[in-house]
Order: sequence, then C-alpha cells, then structure tokens
Amino acid sequence: MMCRMKIRPGHQFSPFGRSAEMNITLLTHFKEFEKRSNTGQLVVDVLGTAAEQVRWDRMVPPVHLLEDIAAGGVALVYPGAVDVNAVGLEAISRVVLIDGTWHEARKIHQRSPYLLTIPRIGLSTGVKSRYNLRKNQKEEGLCTAECVIEVLRMFGKHEEAELLYERFLAFIRPEGVMRGSLPGSRSGTNISCPPQLMP
Repeated sequence: MMCRMKIRPGHQFSPFGRSAEMNITLLTHFKEFEKRSNTGQLVVDVLGTAAEQVRWDRMVPPVHLLEDIAAGGVALVYPGAVDVNAVGLEAISRVVLIDGTWHEARKIHQRSPYLLTIPRIGLSTGVKSRYNLRKNQKEEGLCTAECVIEVLRMFGKHEEAELLYERFLAFIRPEGVMRGSLPGSRSGTNISCPPQLMP
C-alpha cells in the first residue's frame, strides 16, 4: 500500500550524545510528511540523531527496527494494556511511536504484526494536550511531540524534554490566534497517544 521506506535522520546535533541509551523511532504515515501541522519532524529537528522518522510501509517493514525488536529492548507507545513500567525502563533502548491521525495509527498498528509482539509503555501523566493545529482532536489524546516529551521525562531526559517542549510551544498556534495560521517551520505529527497509557 505504501511506497518504499524513508528515514529522516535529522540534524547532526543530538542532545542525547552519541552514547545515548534510548532512541526514538516515529513510524509515520506517508500523508504526514507533507503536513505542516505534523510534529514528528519537530521531534527529529530537536533530538537529532537520537530520533528518526520512518515512513510506514505495510509490505516493507523497516529492517533495522525488525532487527532491534528481535534483539529485545524495544517498546511501543500505544493505547492498551501496559507491559512496561518505570521498573523495567532500563532494559529499553528504543521507543516506537506511531505518527499519524487516530485512524491512521490504528490501521498501522493492526497491519504491522511486528508491533503486536513488543511491550507497550504507559505514560499516566494526566497532561492535557496543548496541540491546536487540527480540528476534531481527541480531548484525552496527545500529539506526537507531546508523547515524546512525556517519554523523555519518564527516561530522565529532562533537559531534552524541556527543549522539545519549548520548541513545541513555539510551533503551535498561540492562544487567541485564529485557526488557519500555521507555523512557518516544517514539523509535525498527529495525535497518537491517549493519556491513559500515554499512550
């Protein structure tokens, strides 16, 4: 259904450094790459080589991700039963988030057998989303960048989380600004993490 896999490695600057213990993979629906309202590229811009945006392809899964899953240490942020809590975070070296609308995220999850085999992370924060660049968003959900911020905080990456949060606030529409005014920078993501498991 999708085209060939596409990876956006981001800038060379990485707040995590070369010896990072945890990396972020955004499994992104192809439509998101052209949306100015997507926050996935914002994540890559801020985290550099510690994050990647991978184009989802049902027929051609990302080989490096499959290898990491087979080796262990990969967890998924997605609604549902929680398999990983704060006690087991030290075993996680890569966190996967689905980057797309709610409908797209469900489709990607259901059509990607390899995602059904990895443990899920819970982010019970009770945080209310500040994302305001799209209509009809789930009130209880967070956008991709907000989910990554919560993941970073969970892993103790507070400096990186605050840097991404500051960039996210600059990216979204300020309160009181009419809909239709989108930020000039190219970034984005959809809402793919509800706070109950966060996601």
